[in-house]
Amino acid sequence: MTNVKTLLAELIALPSVNPAFLPPRHPHAGEGRVAEYLAALGARAGLDIEFQPVLPHRPNLLARLRPAGKIHQTILLAPHLDTVNVAQVGELTPRIKGGRMFGRGACDTKGSGAAFFTALCDLAQSGARPRETEIIFAGLVDEEYGQSGSRFLASQKFKADLAIVGEPTRLALATAHKGSVWLSVETRGRSAHGATPWFGQNAVHEMARVVDALETDFAARLRKRRHPLLGAGSVSVGTIAGGTQTNIVPDRCVINVDRRTLPGESEAGTRREVAAFLRARKLKAKVSNVKLKPCVPLETDPRRPLVRQFLRSIGQTRPEGLHYFCDAAVLAQGGIPSVVFGPGDIAQAHTADEWISIAQLERARGMLFDFLKSLP
Repeated sequence: MTNVKTLLAELIALPSVNPAFLPPRHPHAGEGRVAEYLAALGARAGLDIEFQPVLPHRPNLLARLRPAGKIHQTILLAPHLDTVNVAQVGELTPRIKGGRMFGRGACDTKGSGAAFFTALCDLAQSGARPRETEIIFAGLVDEEYGQSGSRFLASQKFKADLAIVGEPTRLALATAHKGSVWLSVETRGRSAHGATPWFGQNAVHEMARVVDALETDFAARLRKRRHPLLGAGSVSVGTIAGGTQTNIVPDRCVINVDRRTLPGESEAGTRREVAAFLRARKLKAKVSNVKLKPCVPLETDPRRPLVRQFLRSIGQTRPEGLHYFCDAAVLAQGGIPSVVFGPGDIAQAHTADEWISIAQLERARGMLFDFLKSLP
């Protein structure tokens, strides 16, 4: 049996910071070390190993347990291998205190990775290899920035009957999560000397009205539209920039807006709604999409047989929904029914003292092992 606690400690000690958050050629950048380490462990456990080139020196890892007979269904276990940056090098040294393991990636999502991988290796070595079910561990790259790993997998027309995406859900199975649309809103004015502001038009002042309207009336509008698992969508003004120096009336101001969407809401529709809302209040502003790939919402039918079977296996009566975005929606959009499950709590993710409950980590490994063992 593979020790899940030991594996998690080893994964934390292998830095896999997303390069988007680091200077070029930083020694902590990239998921390659983690992928190679897991590949070596998986090969020793009898898994078929494949590296799927996604970005330079950043491959998806596919570790495959083939069934004893003909493949009738495929289960994909899909945590991501990258983490956000560390505030101090000590975050790469795993520490155990009070039944918790601390370290960068402990819950997001090296904890899921360790639990999923040990469950699969244990199944491969148990003599209980499924007769008809292929199980693939997919360690995905770049979830924390552009989701390149899951987008590449989906673009390859990869087929699976269910993807279990590893994220810190506190061991609850989620069949829905919100999407994310980032908008840029710009106001324009007319510059003038700070001593004679009446000759100008202050773009920052106009933007103040925009921000107030979005954070009050528009947010209230969103709260009236509710999803049974996700509640309401949301809006948040995350950044603002305007003006060049104190004694010049600013002629331009820009905010970036994070709009969390519900199933059925599109990126284009979200942009149009914000623009129409501002026009109706006679607020002159240009609304455009920030040039990132769309992060769509997830909604998987909980009545699907494999989803029902997983729910029963883990003793859960009703699926949950998540406020954050993850790889599940990307895989679902590519044709793979997807759910989200894993140890840890999102409240600890991305924090300087990130941690995971060791008891929950071990339970996750056991719950997944029991589900995989029950497959034909």
